[in-house]
Amino acid sequence: MASGVKVADEVKQIFNQMKVVKSDDDEKERIRIVLLHINVEIKVEKIYRQKDLENVGDVYKFVKSLMVPDQCRYFLYDCHFETKEGIKKEELVFMMWCPGTSALKSRMEYASSKSAIQKTVQGVKHVLEIHDIEDMDTDCFTDRLKQKVSTLEGNAA
Repeated sequence: MASGVKVADEVKQIFNQMKVVKSDDDEKERIRIVLLHINVEIKVEKIYRQKDLENVGDVYKFVKSLMVPDQCRYFLYDCHFETKEGIKKEELVFMMWCPGTSALKSRMEYASSKSAIQKTVQGVKHVLEIHDIEDMDTDCFTDRLKQKVSTLEGNAA
């Protein structure tokens, strides 16, 4: 059952920019993290580009810090990691953050609108539902990537 919440056109455009990275694009302008929220429709709340993360020591920890305990959000995350075989990968992750400490009405709205946003972000490699910050423990997260990860965002996994 969908809630009837519509996805803003801007979300579709941002997702298309994230999934098609061209070799001649400026690396600093590359979109790495997008926070989405529901305000009448599913809208972009904040975009973080590579240049915004230059002084961030651990991008994964930064993503976790954006998960506010009492606010539901959707995340699009361009996750960079290396497998134990030494292969560097960049995969898109869609996350629904619905912590148990957020308002019940908000949790219900995000859960019932998830199918609408998932239709927009088709082709994303990983879809995760996160209900507790413990689910974002590095080991839990890398297990969900279904790969043997040695480094996550340049840091040992």
